[in-house]
Amino acid sequence: MISAYTGTQVRAAEEPLLADGLGDVLMQRAAHGLANAVVNELRSRGSRLNGARVVVLAGKGNNGGDGLFAGAFLAARGMRTTAVLTGDAAHQAGLAALERAGGRVQRLTDAGLPDLAEEAARADVVIDAVLGTGAKGGLRGSAAALVQAVADAHRRGFVVACDLPSGVDADTGEAAAPILPADLTVTFGGAKNGLLADPGADHAGRVLVVPIGIEKHLPEPSLRRLEDADMARLLPRPSRRAQKYSRGVLGVVAGSEDYPGAAVLACRGALAAGVGMVRYLGPPSVADLVRQSCPEVVCSTGTVAGNRVQAWLVGSGLGPEDHDQLTRARDAIASGLPVVADAGALPALPAVLPPHVVLTPHAGELASLFQRLGRPEDREAVEAGTLAAVRSAAERTGATVLLKGATTLVAAPQGAIFSQADGTPWLATAGSGDVLAGVIGALLAQSGDDAGRFSALGIGAGARWAAIAALGAALHGQAGTAASASVSGGPITAGRVAEALPEIWGKVSMLSKYGAWKRNSHSQPLR
Repeated sequence: MISAYTGTQVRAAEEPLLADGLGDVLMQRAAHGLANAVVNELRSRGSRLNGARVVVLAGKGNNGGDGLFAGAFLAARGMRTTAVLTGDAAHQAGLAALERAGGRVQRLTDAGLPDLAEEAARADVVIDAVLGTGAKGGLRGSAAALVQAVADAHRRGFVVACDLPSGVDADTGEAAAPILPADLTVTFGGAKNGLLADPGADHAGRVLVVPIGIEKHLPEPSLRRLEDADMARLLPRPSRRAQKYSRGVLGVVAGSEDYPGAAVLACRGALAAGVGMVRYLGPPSVADLVRQSCPEVVCSTGTVAGNRVQAWLVGSGLGPEDHDQLTRARDAIASGLPVVADAGALPALPAVLPPHVVLTPHAGELASLFQRLGRPEDREAVEAGTLAAVRSAAERTGATVLLKGATTLVAAPQGAIFSQADGTPWLATAGSGDVLAGVIGALLAQSGDDAGRFSALGIGAGARWAAIAALGAALHGQAGTAASASVSGGPITAGRVAEALPEIWGKVSMLSKYGAWKRNSHSQPLR
């Protein structure tokens, strides 16, 4: 599992080592890891090391010191390294090391800015080491102008961010322009929250965590991401003597005369995610379409109370005039069973909900939810601070909230947050969210009373529902990626995502059977 922390948590973990006089050691470890990452990236691209041109944009703080020492390591390996000092001061030891290794130093001035921006644009590598984890508010003055000019230029090389891209908030992921988008972010000790939440993740590229010796001092992570091995341990598995009812029954209240396909896709997602049975409640015309598409589904026009299930899915494809379906959705919430509430059900729900209700809004739907709760918020504001938004939504509603996006965030009302980014941009297609709701609903129906799967991963009772939703998002994302790969990276439909789910489930499940192989680890780039 990938653990992420706030900048404050990381700085607190550094304190015991700083008190022991190991500050220089920490900086050397960070710089060495950064330099090695640059070398490995150049090699992976088939680029030469000797004579490669490196430009380090160095701020005046410790982040700049990390960059200068890394530049010294690279200069010692024969790379033509130039440090551009963006502030009125620089880390003196790092500066001296760079000059001893043969690196050049340029001080940023308004007059020299165009030439320095052109030099950075021509470089094989640009290292962004201007602002670190403690910075707030983004770049200013000539440093901002330089970064904007480099970002606008047609660059020949790649950008590596030191700890995080300058202008990205380490705690929240909020981004203050201008930002130089990184191809690779090398971060130290532990991943930072802002690198695993949008919009910060938009600018971070791949994320590489370099251990520097503070790891044992880090507290409980403030954000987590499930990896394949974690997913394998969390997946429900039928026992030898299982039958369809013991494997979980999901009730589905979805679809309408206007959007009948939502019911079909939700049911297909649920069936593909291992549930023992699906019971559909809705209009006869929609039920007929569900029967034709999914003959395994048991359809009726009955009531919530008249159907025995282990969990409910409500809301996909419902509009404000679908009164019978909305009544069923409210009854499902009142049943006390786990519920995934999607799309059209969100406006009809009570203001306060239990944590076993999983809300699955996109940014626009979450903004509307905030407005109903008396908090003026528009879609742009939610997208500018997704981590803060999903945390606030969970706290205010009491529900578990999954905010859909390129990076999907899931927040428990008790504070646990998961971040998943397993998908492809091709998942932004009509019906994809209906399939996701079906997957999560199926997992809720199969959750049972087995808390051991979660506690073994350090996931407490308060985070259980969020972990289930994160597992659903990860499966859905990987299925979308696999479906796109099957057509050479091309576009997909929501139905193709549902079709790809069983194969993804099987591949992930194999990890548990044959060993905890990990696609990523703390010393490899994160997805």
